[in-house]
Amino acid sequence: MGQKITIDPVTRVEGHARVTIQLDDSNQVSQTYLHIDQFRGFEKFSEGRMFFEMPSITPRICGICPVSHHLASAKACDVVAGVEPPRPATLLRQMLHMGQIVQSHALHFFHLASPDLLFGFDADPAIRNVAGLVQVNPDLALKAIRLRKYGQEVIRHLSGRKIHMNWAVPGGVSAPLSEASRDAILGDVEEMIGIAQAGISVAKEWLGANQDVVQRFANFPSMYMGMTNQGALELYDGPVRLIDAQGNQVVEFDGADYLDYVQERTEDWTYLKFPYYKAMGWPEGVYRVAPLARLNIADHITTPLANEELKSFKALAEGPVQATLYYHYARLIEALYGLEQIQVLCHDEDILSEDIRNTRTHITGHGVGVIEAPRGTLWHDYHTDENGVITRVNLIVATGNNNWAMSNAVDMVAKEFVKGSDVTEGMLNRVEAAIRAYDPCLSCSTHAVGQMPLIVEVTDANGERLERFVRN
Repeated sequence: MGQKITIDPVTRVEGHARVTIQLDDSNQVSQTYLHIDQFRGFEKFSEGRMFFEMPSITPRICGICPVSHHLASAKACDVVAGVEPPRPATLLRQMLHMGQIVQSHALHFFHLASPDLLFGFDADPAIRNVAGLVQVNPDLALKAIRLRKYGQEVIRHLSGRKIHMNWAVPGGVSAPLSEASRDAILGDVEEMIGIAQAGISVAKEWLGANQDVVQRFANFPSMYMGMTNQGALELYDGPVRLIDAQGNQVVEFDGADYLDYVQERTEDWTYLKFPYYKAMGWPEGVYRVAPLARLNIADHITTPLANEELKSFKALAEGPVQATLYYHYARLIEALYGLEQIQVLCHDEDILSEDIRNTRTHITGHGVGVIEAPRGTLWHDYHTDENGVITRVNLIVATGNNNWAMSNAVDMVAKEFVKGSDVTEGMLNRVEAAIRAYDPCLSCSTHAVGQMPLIVEVTDANGERLERFVRN
């Protein structure tokens, strides 16, 4: 029997995870597993609540991406209520979403990912963190803080709160954007665009100078899934497109019909499920989501600066860009798009309108809300009775869509970089970095309908097992 190496916890990610690396008798990596051990029960304890409470309940799934759950929930509730929001309300929701994209991507790249790039995977962990970034490059660190703060301020100006908002409601939003808030948002956006471009320069410089690592670091073909709008990058509303590893479209479908196209698989080492394309089955139907996927499926971006960066991104490969570390570059292009889109929305003639809610309601009994969260495609699916009381909830959360990709990435990176019995911290950090590249939100992603598998072991004082109980 070979040895087992455990990384517990995985650091610089949102939520809790561990990795098990199995070594064979010659001390070479035979298999690596990503374990998501935490369990969240939002699907079950939402049952019995009124449907219109869900946009306030579901943001509590996560403090990092509450806007994504808030808006996906509101979109589902629009359908349950049988109501279409007025155009100004949709514009305001879109701006809230752009604030989320900016703050989340800024947090991940500058605070969680960049220490690996700027200091190196083998650097002392004491400095390979955001505190080390402040010491070594205070100007970049302060810019990063300002960029994330800006995204949070956009969210606050619109919803009144930076997290766990109660603003989007069935049929629209509960408060308009004031002229003063619009002007404050516009006043800082040009500076923020410059900061995003500075981050893009950092990412491109590192990726260009370290192609040997990039090409060895979980570079694998896959299918890609995400929203588009007539071929353009789309983050709020549009059909879902799936392309193959060569860039050919496999299918495009209405996100509300997701159960006709997406199925989930369970494995006994993790609570996080494995979604895949139903028509192709497991494992042929696996895919990736989030920034790398969205840029791979998009033909263009509707804002000029981000579109120019997309052209540079597309020039990296013939067909889809496959290497996992390019997620960092793609993430910053989306942040740039988010800032440009905020600018566009601020200048829209309807953005200050007070026509922000359609209050007519006709309970339909079922609604699906779909959005592109920072971490990928997110589904909220609600069933109600005739009075609007929730009877069943299903969530496929963005991070879950990347579960296969993260598991594959950690296995590939461990086999490439963890060598022999002399295992270094830097080797293990590379395995963690494979997970960090996907920016997982693990608190969001674990869910179940029905009973969870459970193992209880009773041992004596010497560690000898006396009893073992197994459910499912």
